[in-house]
Amino acid sequence: MSENNGNYNAENIQVLEGMEAVRKRPAMYIGDTGERGYHHLVYEVVDNSIDEALAGYCSMIDVVINSDGSLTVQDNGRGIPVDMHPTQKRPAIEVVLTVLHAGGKFDGSNYKVSGGLHGVGVSCVNALSDWMKVEVKRGGKLHHIEFSRGHVTKPLEVVGECGAETGTKVTFFPDHTIFSCHAFKWETLCARLRELAFLNKGVTIHFRDDEGEARHEETFHYDGGIDEFVSFLNTNKKPLSPVIHFEGEKEGLTGMVQAEVSMQYTDSYSTLEQTYCNNIHTIEGGTHLSGFRGALTRTINKYGADNKLLKEKDNLTGDDMREGLTVIVSVKVPQPQFEGQTKTKLGNGEVEGIVGSIVSDKLMTFFEENPSVAKTIIEKTLLAARAREAARAARESTRRKGVMDGLSLPGKLRDCSERDPSKTELFLVEGDSAGGSAQTGRDRATQAILPLRGKVLNVEKARIDRMLANAEIRTLITAIGCGFGEEWDISKARYHKIVIMTDADVDGAHIRTLLLTFFYRKMPELIEKGYVYLAQPPLYKVERKKKSEYVLTDGELTQKLLTLGLDDFEVKSKDGAVLDKDRAKALMTLLAEIEATCKMVEERGFNPEALVGDDSSQGSGASMLKKEFSSLSSYGYGTADWFGGGLKKLLDDVRSHGKQGLSVYRFKGLGEMDAKELYATTMDPSKRHMMRVKLNDAVAADQMFTLLMGDEVEPRRKFIEDNALNVRNLDF
Repeated sequence: MSENNGNYNAENIQVLEGMEAVRKRPAMYIGDTGERGYHHLVYEVVDNSIDEALAGYCSMIDVVINSDGSLTVQDNGRGIPVDMHPTQKRPAIEVVLTVLHAGGKFDGSNYKVSGGLHGVGVSCVNALSDWMKVEVKRGGKLHHIEFSRGHVTKPLEVVGECGAETGTKVTFFPDHTIFSCHAFKWETLCARLRELAFLNKGVTIHFRDDEGEARHEETFHYDGGIDEFVSFLNTNKKPLSPVIHFEGEKEGLTGMVQAEVSMQYTDSYSTLEQTYCNNIHTIEGGTHLSGFRGALTRTINKYGADNKLLKEKDNLTGDDMREGLTVIVSVKVPQPQFEGQTKTKLGNGEVEGIVGSIVSDKLMTFFEENPSVAKTIIEKTLLAARAREAARAARESTRRKGVMDGLSLPGKLRDCSERDPSKTELFLVEGDSAGGSAQTGRDRATQAILPLRGKVLNVEKARIDRMLANAEIRTLITAIGCGFGEEWDISKARYHKIVIMTDADVDGAHIRTLLLTFFYRKMPELIEKGYVYLAQPPLYKVERKKKSEYVLTDGELTQKLLTLGLDDFEVKSKDGAVLDKDRAKALMTLLAEIEATCKMVEERGFNPEALVGDDSSQGSGASMLKKEFSSLSSYGYGTADWFGGGLKKLLDDVRSHGKQGLSVYRFKGLGEMDAKELYATTMDPSKRHMMRVKLNDAVAADQMFTLLMGDEVEPRRKFIEDNALNVRNLDF
């Protein structure tokens, strides 16, 4: 301000155009510059191929994470046009990839429905990529063009012949100066690509990961479409009905609106609703979801009343009718209105009535043709309603005592003095011993302590009335202050950090899982708002020369000992060459991983040497060992050098050297720390390590909670058997 005397003139107005605008404010276009935005780049490119499939011109999509970290999307669609644009006077492909709001989806002649209607998708990817290469098969010719950060670096040229083949191949490398995330995640992309294959029956999506040593490959193709999607979602649940499918179309304001619904009731107490518009996952719902919900409520009420299965006093609610329901609602809308470029909520008003009408007609017909299924569904909703009424009575009873409404806080809660929830923290502590230390050591102004006794109720297996009869659950609800069920109000949260602080052992992990199940199933908005955290207490205290240091994990301790041990210690490769410090540490880290894997395999009753030598062994432990031992070859060593004892001795010698003068103490629980130590290591905002709980994939989360915490034993047993050899941190 002092340099220009506070003047604010026309010269201060900065005009950003095209690619520069995207690079300056990327979050406006792709949501954020973290992991979510990094993967959103892939979705924008894949969505173009899917739009070709929706238009009837694409049946095969290949997605590859390349060895250099770039990503390729290739399809057999028509290929991006390469002829000269009539007004821009340059190739159409160049216009599409460098000009915002340029594309073939606005006039509706080429794409009746499309996800990428804003026209900024693939050009944004180009702007936010260090480089991009595009190949187009069209008109018998193979065309090639290259870009860097949104600008052409190699003009369009014909590089070969392609016969009758058509399609587009896009390869890009995200600009790591913009993104904090620097690698594509197999699991994240796998979930989205599988989802797209379900939503577009008949389309084949082939996904391969060529980066690093862990190669993955999977092909998604579902002729059953979203019916198979529902069955997939309910893999570990007990069905109460068949998968019910109906679809239809009606004229909307901008053209024909198509709606497709698949639904199935299970014996679970949770609801899973997945909604899509033009293949875009509308995670916040919208008019298509409200249309379905309203129609479901009306249809069940009408059928139940007409067939004397429901009485007026039953007073069912929409929540009752959706308990145990898994549903996919997919609509195709010619000109959808989304909230923002990331498209999380559908806003077209006419879609609500269209979906509602189709669902009402088709579901009523299904009920009339399948009365036994209709009766089972209504009985399920009646049980839900009775549980809700019992829970209401329990709430009323406790409210008269001032419990659960925030007027009377739990006696065991040690509250803080600050009343601004954005500044306060609630620590959920395992046991009275740790609770006492936390209470004494805390910052009383901003930190509240709630000790929990024993294991919290598993809400995955409990109806709402039984859940509210549990003292620990009621205490938790009261302390948080948001109410519950129909009275839920996130604005009444008394703390914006709810921290699960348990021991770093199996029991602590179980309590964490039970609490996370409660929050995910009964208070998901706390997770969505980012209010739920996991404390990370240290596992070790390391003392040297009267100085203490705390270490979080076994891996961190190993790295510390190896670093110290390599001081004044010479490590050689098999041919006798002395390794520099970095190579020496890499070798020692690899040996420590081999040691941990061998120990894990042995503890589960297997012979690690036999597993490595058996080419037919395909288990996770065998594949891990083989991968680790194959890495030894870069140092000239092999399996014989480990099992013969030479490399084991080398590892022990380095570790022993690192331990000289050190005292290492392992904490068995939070209660072993005094108040000052617990605060300094786990609660002090300036020093602590905490993880915020995020919900990246609702489908995966639902399936995992159902698998681990649900009633079905066999799927859980199979999961444990399949993954037993992957577990490293397990107390015996």
